Amino acid sequence: MARPVFIVDGSRTPFLKARSGPGPFTPVDLAVQCGRPLLARQPFAPDSFDQVILGCVNVIADEMNPARVAALRLGMGEDMVAFTVQINCGSGMQSIDTAYRYIREGHADMILAGGTEALSHAPLVWSNSGVRWFAGLATGKGVAAKLAAAFRLRPRYLKPIIGLERGLTDPVTDLNMGQTAEVVGHLFGITRAQSDAYAAESHRRLAHAQGAGYLKGEVETAFSRDGKFFDHDDGVRPDSTAETLAKLKPVFERPWGQVTAGNSSQITDGASWVILASDAAVAKHKLTPKAAIVDSNWAALDPSIMGLGPVMSATSLLQRNGLTIKDVETWELNEAFATQVLGCLAAWNDDKFCREILGLEGAAGEIDRDKLNVDGGAISLGHPVGTSGNRIVLHLVNAMKRLGTRRGVATECIGGGLGGAMLIEAV
Repeated sequence: MARPVFIVDGSRTPFLKARSGPGPFTPVDLAVQCGRPLLARQPFAPDSFDQVILGCVNVIADEMNPARVAALRLGMGEDMVAFTVQINCGSGMQSIDTAYRYIREGHADMILAGGTEALSHAPLVWSNSGVRWFAGLATGKGVAAKLAAAFRLRPRYLKPIIGLERGLTDPVTDLNMGQTAEVVGHLFGITRAQSDAYAAESHRRLAHAQGAGYLKGEVETAFSRDGKFFDHDDGVRPDSTAETLAKLKPVFERPWGQVTAGNSSQITDGASWVILASDAAVAKHKLTPKAAIVDSNWAALDPSIMGLGPVMSATSLLQRNGLTIKDVETWELNEAFATQVLGCLAAWNDDKFCREILGLEGAAGEIDRDKLNVDGGAISLGHPVGTSGNRIVLHLVNAMKRLGTRRGVATECIGGGLGGAMLIEAV
């Protein structure tokens, strides 16, 4: 029989907006910064876990298999099995899902599952022509051959390509993620004014949550090697309004597009962990669970409309558990783009879409905005790709506890045409 799986604790770093050049922390640095205080407050030793699973998309060359590097730096022991997972924006949720299934099936009792990403450390890369020129220079036999190769150098060979830009472009459709949001917005008639209003509200909600202390115990202060400290998500702009955001120009589809830098998620560095435990581990270590994972689900769709991934994954998840949208009291839907989030809400409330695509008898219904991303989301705090799926589960659990709600869903769109969703219940 499937065993119950509990989330007993978790923490994350502040999400730090990428500005000029690499930020103060690598992916593993970030994982360690929030992992140390999390493990230090537990009533068991760090080596008590069965394994460590960490989501990360842009793994840097100095940190191959960052899960293992982080586990060793966290003092979890040389015997700790640790591996890294990658499913683009869903990587941090995939780590939880994998841990959940291991524990549910009896293969483990306690797992540390997380996500980390330092997008500011994404590399600049050479073009293929530049690589071929360098290869010719390096393999030339003798001085004459090397000189001949050197003379074939063209300035364009040395022009770098922004690796992150290519990484956020779908290799099948050749659309970047912002363009896919434009497609979703067009399909459901989302206006620029609606997107800007949603983005401004995201900033307002995060600023309120910070001021009210709602993130205390979730966000851990990070300390860089030069002695600086970072104690809050620094991309929030409390003074944002729909009117000020309306002045920004479209980024991806000029001049008529809806998606701007102001109503998109921010390029950010950050990490997050959650501790998952079986009922046996809860009893053994006298833990107090915060919530239970009921089920999780992944779905796939056309990459050009990847933003509708939450609709596909969460709808199937709810159907499998005999639930409807109205049965969910708290939602975390990752804010890749305001236009994309609004497109998802419109799709669920569209009779034709729900009949023809989701196989429902009619519209799934309307999600109350007061139940959705109650403390803001990626538009205001950022979207470190490998981390966000973990953060939305962690914050969902904490928000449900604060609000006294029983049932919640964390869901996200995933580049490449995927969606992930997780059903959580209070205990």
